[in-house]
Amino acid sequence: MQHMGFYGFHGVLDEERSIGQKFFVDVELTLDLSGAGGSDDVAKTVSYAEVYDDVKYFAESARYNLIEALGENIAQRILAKYDLVSEVLVRVKKPEAPVRGIFEFFGVEIRRAR
Repeated sequence: MQHMGFYGFHGVLDEERSIGQKFFVDVELTLDLSGAGGSDDVAKTVSYAEVYDDVKYFAESARYNLIEALGENIAQRILAKYDLVSEVLVRVKKPEAPVRGIFEFFGVEIRRAR
């Protein structure tokens, strides 16, 4: 799941928390897909629509000072909710960070496993 865009209110500065800004999130899941692939049974995989909704909740409804906390909460939620997932990688990208300079984004990468 790549480059999911959200508008959130995360940041240390008051302006970030009141005006908000765009965030982009990538999620990579590690799980055994042989059962789903062999049977064509959706019950043997993880619904990317459900994962998207989980990410959207944390990105748009919750508020964090740090993008590290946003990524950590997403990773922990995925591991807690989806038993088939053995490892998750969450990238949070902040393209409008309040830094003077030219950059594509600032971001963090959170990798968690069972």
